[in-house]
Amino acid sequence: MDSIFLIVGYAIYAVLFLIALWGAYCVVMVWSRVRQKQFQSEEQQTVFLEAVEEPLSRGEYETASEVCEGDRRATCQLSQLAINNRKLGFAKVKQLVADRFQRDVLQDLEYRLSWVYTVIKAAPMIGLLGTVIGMMGAFAKLAGADQVDASALANDIMFALITTACGLAIAIPLVLAVAFINIKIRKMEDLVAFGINQFLEIFKEASIRHPISQ
Repeated sequence: MDSIFLIVGYAIYAVLFLIALWGAYCVVMVWSRVRQKQFQSEEQQTVFLEAVEEPLSRGEYETASEVCEGDRRATCQLSQLAINNRKLGFAKVKQLVADRFQRDVLQDLEYRLSWVYTVIKAAPMIGLLGTVIGMMGAFAKLAGADQVDASALANDIMFALITTACGLAIAIPLVLAVAFINIKIRKMEDLVAFGINQFLEIFKEASIRHPISQ
């Protein structure tokens, strides 16, 4: 029986370790995704919009699209999407850009964050399972012998407490990390929305001066 509890204990430690790695990996991935999708400052975004506005003001849509080509930031990708679908008309292009921003950027980040939330919930639960297993081992020793080795009993209780502590040690930093990432996502969303609104104004004016049918 002791060997079974020992194997289960090591398995719980291994699961906690793997969960901690997965949670850290997901946080890094979401963080890098947010940085990838936004300009570092409003000034940088303004420089990009000015670079796009110049060819659009002359009706050179293909040149404007080339300015956005290969840039993975959300404002650039959505601007290129609008330019490439210009024949749909301004109203439909505006709706298309809004839908793609919601689906390809925000929902993608929410999906990645959902894994972090899963780790936050799972780690303490697995730690609690370790606590239950440790206490079961301690009570099994009490029930199975007239004389109980105090050190062996203490080891089971220590295991029970360590797994709980490990679960909390995994969850608490991830909670703080998610809170910080959510702030970054809100800032990114505001910056991209501001940039796209500016682009759409430029795009609307260009489509009036240089009709798409020409």
